[in-house]
Amino acid sequence: MKKKRPNPEMIDEENPEWTKADFQSAVPLSGLPRAMQKVLSNRGKRGPQKSPTKQLVSLRLSPEVLSHFKAKGPGWQTRIDNTLKSAIRKAG
Repeated sequence: MKKKRPNPEMIDEENPEWTKADFQSAVPLSGLPRAMQKVLSNRGKRGPQKSPTKQLVSLRLSPEVLSHFKAKGPGWQTRIDNTLKSAIRKAG
């Protein structure tokens, strides 16, 4: 079987792919000092929301609409939400 070559755009020289030796020397979270466990286990958790919770919905959008909002980068869902709210205000 032919070995697949990595995508050059996905190679990060500062964070190379782990080797078998890296995995063998890795320490589980439970093996770290308690203070470090606490810091690492709280990473990525959101604090209390400052505004009302939004509702999760499934919505089908045309490719044109989706590409327009995604072209401006992260936050595209918020921009769609803001555009719809603006349309509601204009409609009165």
